[in-house]
Amino acid sequence: MKRKFRTIYASLIGRLLIALGFPKKIKRKALRGDFILSIYFHNPDKWLFEFCVKWLRENRFSFLSEDDIIAIANKEIPFPKGGVLLTVDDGWESNEENVIAVAKKQKVPVTIFVTTGAIESGNYWWPYVTKAREHKMSFPTVEELKKIPNIEREQVLKIIKRKISIEKQALDLGQLKKASKSKYIKISAHTANHPILVNCEDEEAFQEIKKSKLQIEEWLKIPVNSFAYPNGDYSNREIEYLKQLNFSSAYTTEPVYLTKERFQKIYQLPRFCVFEDISKAEAICRMTGVWQRFFK
Repeated sequence: MKRKFRTIYASLIGRLLIALGFPKKIKRKALRGDFILSIYFHNPDKWLFEFCVKWLRENRFSFLSEDDIIAIANKEIPFPKGGVLLTVDDGWESNEENVIAVAKKQKVPVTIFVTTGAIESGNYWWPYVTKAREHKMSFPTVEELKKIPNIEREQVLKIIKRKISIEKQALDLGQLKKASKSKYIKISAHTANHPILVNCEDEEAFQEIKKSKLQIEEWLKIPVNSFAYPNGDYSNREIEYLKQLNFSSAYTTEPVYLTKERFQKIYQLPRFCVFEDISKAEAICRMTGVWQRFFK
């Protein structure tokens, strides 16, 4: 009930922001080449992802691939007018039908940053925590676990996993290989086990990044050059590791526009998030960065 009320309330706010012309102003700036809209999803419903793609196309945005982003950064192609980049984090099983199939149908490039450990095991760590708390077990919340040293988080998870089981939630290797064969889908790295990297010891953080890159390259026989920080958390240490491992770019969750100036920080590229279970009006406001301007 609380979630439903939030969706209705947010939809009304989104409609008001649209009526006041805020997304239209952003569209004009984007189409004249002031910035690129960098947008990411996690586990969207098919209708939501397809709506976003169609809205962007109908409003004359041009879809960019990860290769385009690197080419722009290297000044091999000009900074675009009305450019938009679509990325997806984690590699949820429903992405196959709700994102990958839509990307192929609509012929738009999408980069999916996958957690390789979840591809192997079938699951991510935080749904275990959520289910444990739903069963009234006295464990820390997901947000609390994101703030402690990674070794302590893993110890808590070991206990939870002995008590809780969940169904498969991530893409499996067969699905990943099938997706990678599409010219519209690029698979990139998102660590091995989705820890909060800044909570990891030095070698642990380095291996989380390295293992995810090498595993994807071994599985798919493709180069992996881009990375997304889990939870958007990073430090100069992680940037140095990415450089050592020959990554070309990395993405944060900082909700600002991707301007020419931001390309000077190629390992700190921003993105606007489109969450699940939101209205069309809110999605428009989030894609254009209007929502983030008024609400954190």
